[in-house]
Parts: sequence; structure tokens; C-alpha cells
Amino acid sequence: MANLPTASDSFKDSLPDASPAAGAEPALRGELAALSEPERQVALERFQMLRPHLEEGAALTIVAQEANLSYRTAVRWVSLYRRFGLAALARKGRADRGKRRALSPEMTKVVEGLALQKPPLPVAALYRQVFQLAQQQGQKPPSYSMVYDVVRKIPHDLVTLAHEGTKAYAERFELLHRREAERSNAVWQADHTLLDVLVLREEGEAARPWLTIIQDDYSRAVAGYYLSFEPPSILRTALALRQAIWRKQDARWRICGIPEVFYTDNGSDFTSVHLQQVAADLKMRLVFSTPGKPRGRGRIERFFATLSQRCLCELPGYLVRGGGIRGKPRLTLPELDAILGTFLLEIYHLEEHSQTGQTPQARWESGGFLPQTPTSLEQLDLLLLTVAKSRKVHPDGIRFQGFRYVDPTLAAFVGESVILRYDPRDLAEVRLFHQGRFLCRAICPDLASETVGLREIVRARTQRRRELRMGLRERQKSVATLLDLKRGSAEGVTDAAEELADEKVTDAKPADSAVLPRPDAAPPLRRYLNE
Repeated sequence: MANLPTASDSFKDSLPDASPAAGAEPALRGELAALSEPERQVALERFQMLRPHLEEGAALTIVAQEANLSYRTAVRWVSLYRRFGLAALARKGRADRGKRRALSPEMTKVVEGLALQKPPLPVAALYRQVFQLAQQQGQKPPSYSMVYDVVRKIPHDLVTLAHEGTKAYAERFELLHRREAERSNAVWQADHTLLDVLVLREEGEAARPWLTIIQDDYSRAVAGYYLSFEPPSILRTALALRQAIWRKQDARWRICGIPEVFYTDNGSDFTSVHLQQVAADLKMRLVFSTPGKPRGRGRIERFFATLSQRCLCELPGYLVRGGGIRGKPRLTLPELDAILGTFLLEIYHLEEHSQTGQTPQARWESGGFLPQTPTSLEQLDLLLLTVAKSRKVHPDGIRFQGFRYVDPTLAAFVGESVILRYDPRDLAEVRLFHQGRFLCRAICPDLASETVGLREIVRARTQRRRELRMGLRERQKSVATLLDLKRGSAEGVTDAAEELADEKVTDAKPADSAVLPRPDAAPPLRRYLNE
């Protein structure tokens, strides 16, 4: 039985001559070396699809069906391979790829210009304007899909800059320089945030508290914090910095010292003249972030997110994103303060950080450095505690905020004015300064766990009385010495007065001698007739 011609054979007869054109074969064969590896892989995959037909003579219709190709595509690939070799099977991009075939360059710019207007127009309204403009200029109006395609392919950074402004563009697309601290206490960051939890005030009203955090940039450890219902101020910043710099009472919290750089935003509390004076005295350099670009403080922002996700979200009164409150608020500010302290010391400082690969506590202690600290806490208080109240020292102590503060040192300053500085979080004690110098630490027996005993008060009173008497004797002695000097200079006058007095005594009656004054006695008082 004679072999019947197949459809591929009849179609093959209609193809042009498969012999390579003169001068074309060398150039196309050389293309294989110029192809990239992905393009070579595509060419080889297509050749593997056509191999049964090219090498084994299988029908091209069956080969195309098994390879999930259209028959015309398979015929075109076979023709290209036979004419130009394997390189011809590589995927070739369109010569006009990326160019607008339907819209002229001028019309494309018009569409893009309308799309970048502020406020942005809906695509439907934009299309109507383009349609009318094309009709007015005698051009063929583009279709809606053409206009939409032009709008969709405008770069996102250009759209953001046009519609949202420079600030939004900078936050999303500008290249960042990430600052890295080289050691502990090289750079500290500070920032405030309004916590996503409701806490009860003293009067029972629920409110969101403010948290001020000071964080070591190198270790990500928290050096100090301050929690308050009051908005950020220079006092809150000073109190947080005071806690961060000085040694903590809890031995587990070892982060302390004076940082080399204090990095903050441009808030009024950070840029105040007082903080600049404090920084100059402590030899601490102030560095402020670029206004309107808070991304330089990303690490402390991340800590706020960690605090919210790991600690605050489990507390009653937590504010859920999108609205709503999780549980009824029942925590007070001191209770929340204790919870934050426990979270820092028992969880955050002891968990490995994803970026550093160490726990914040261990990373801060690495290197065996010795933190630089102020000479005394009193010196630090005089610098940082800006709330200064003038008070008079009474016999029973100092009265402030309805409380009475006493200390044996005050026995020597009764009746004088002193400057009182205090920490609003702890009214159990206040620090007193006299003429710019630290005087003592006075305590309130009603608030503090310690008291001042009666014996100490009596001892202080006796000592003060003794000091006053000694001072009185010294002054009396000085006066007596001065009078003696005056008598020695007037001895001649005194002798003449004595001789004159002797003569008067000789001539006078015996009764008169009883009323004559002694030479060293004070002159008698003058009396008037009406007396």
C-alpha cells in the first residue's frame, strides 16, 4: 500500500526553499555564542519538542499536539531551525517592545500629564478629556484600554511625587544611609510615643499615657524610660536621661553612663537651651534627625512596635488597631510602670535580637568597657532636674505638696530659703540646694520607708545651739579686743581726767563724793526738767 501524503508534507511543499540564503548562514550561526544562557536554554527546549519530527520523522501534527503547540508555530520553528540552526529557536523580543504603537509620543505625554495632575483624576474622566482633545486635533481617538495602559505604566515614584509630595516620596523611594554605632554608649537615641493602652488616672478616668524611651543604638538595650500622662516636655526628657545615665538600683539593669552622642528628633524638649547646656557640661554631643524624616530613628520605632506586640497587647484596655478596646481598663500608672520594668529586664534584654544575633544585655556588656558616669547624683540632679521650687525652712522642716520633709541638716538653716528639686514619680524624698550647692536629701516620713528619729533631731538642735554660742563668744571677744585697743590709744586723756577729778574731790563736800562717777564708768544719763 502506497504511502499517502500527510498534511505536513503538503504544507512542506508550499514552504520556501529551506536552503540557507547566501551570507545569512554564517551570521546566524554566530548568534549562538552571543546568546545568553537563558536564551540558549529556551532554544534547546524548543529543539527537544521538535526532535521526534526532525530526527525520527514523526508527523508534525502529532508532535505539535503532544508539545501543546499550535501547528503553525511548530511549522515556523521547523523552518527557522532548518534555515538558521539552533540559534533561530531562541526567543526573540519584539523590535518595538515597550513602545506605544497606538498612541503617538505627543499623545502619550498628554495622557501622562493629565494623570499626574493633583488631585488625580479618575481614569474614566481622564479618558473623556483625551478623547475630546484627539477629536479637536483631528486625530483618531484612542480606546479606553490604550489610555488605561498608559496610566498604569507610569512609574510609581513619579506618581507618588506628583500626588503626595516630596515628603512621601522621600519616605518610600529615597536611598537611605544606615548609621551603625561601633560600641556601647557611642550613640543613644531618644523618642516619645503615646501608648496604645488605656490606664486609669487617680480620679478614675481612663487615658493613654506617654512613654519616653532612651535606647543604646549599638546593643538595642533600653538605658532609661519615663511614663506619664503629661505630654512630652523638657522635664520628662530630663528625668528619663537622669535614670539612663545613673546606676540603677536593680542589679539586673546594668546599662548606665554618659553617651558620646545623644540622637533625637527636633522636638522642643530636645532642642531646648537647657538640654544643650546639660550636654555641654556632660561632654555629650547632641545630634538631631533631619526635620520631617524620622526614618533615621527606625530602631527605636521598632522597639515601640515590639513593646506593643509583646507586652501591651495582652493588657486590659489595649486599643486594637481599627477601633475597639480589648478588656476594660483597670491598670494604674504605677502598675503599668512595674509591668514595663519587668518586660525590659526579664524578656526584652534577655532575648536574642534578630539583627545583632545577641541579647541586648550581653551586647552592651561586650568589650569590657567602663562607662563614664558623673561625679555624683547630686551633680546630675542639679543639671537635669529643672523643676526648682523655693521654700523656706521652718522649725519643723520644709512643707511641699501638702507633705513635710525633714533632715537633721536643716537645723542650721531654719528661717532661710532653699531650692527644692524633686522627681514627680517619687515624692518620698526631695533634694535641697542652698546658694547653688547641694545641701541635703530631705525625706517625708509619711511617704518614705525610713524616718528621722527624735534623737537625731535633738542632737542636731544641740549642735546648732553650740555652734551659735561659739560664734557669739568669738564676736564678743572681737568687740572686747577692739575696745581695749581704743583705751590704749587714749591713756593720756584718761590720766588728765583722773587728776582733775582728784582736785574736785578735795574741794567737794563728803556727800558729793558719793555721786561722782568712776573714771571707767559710763557717763550719767541726761535728764530734763519736765521729768
